[in-house]
Amino acid sequence: MRLTVNGVEHDVHSAPLSTLLHVLREELLITSPKAGCLQGGCGACTVLVDGAPRRACLTPLAAVEGASVTTVEGLGAPDELSAVQAAFHEKYAAQCGFCTSGFQMAAQALVERGEALSREEIIGQLSGHICRCTGYVKIVDAAVAAVNGRVDPEETSADMGPRSEDEVTLIPGSPA
Repeated sequence: MRLTVNGVEHDVHSAPLSTLLHVLREELLITSPKAGCLQGGCGACTVLVDGAPRRACLTPLAAVEGASVTTVEGLGAPDELSAVQAAFHEKYAAQCGFCTSGFQMAAQALVERGEALSREEIIGQLSGHICRCTGYVKIVDAAVAAVNGRVDPEETSADMGPRSEDEVTLIPGSPA
């Protein structure tokens, strides 16, 4: 079976009823979709299948044959973030990061719809995604910024490379 993930075609050897999550993580070594509840309830495994958000833990491989699958790895790079990645970075919308890829993929699907949405509509669209670390405020702020075009990916970089001493900001009391 052939599977296109992040624009790259792969020969997949897993059984047709293997979950997409298993194939992505174990066979293709794409680790952004997380195995959270494995029942479709937490959203940590969300990927885009032909642009629509899907729970990879519930999706059999046979159901995505011929489809295009996108994960966070297919959205951008550290020096060239997508609008969603830039918004999550700018708004500090990740704590431990376990749920982040699922939220980002759900937000990406909303961005691809191309329509402005209210904060309440975005909250409704993100329902079913669970974050155990936050009160969701920063996650929703990031999704609102990305969906409504209030982020500039060209001005944001997640490049964590070495910096000169003049570029480093230490906060009193921080472990840095």
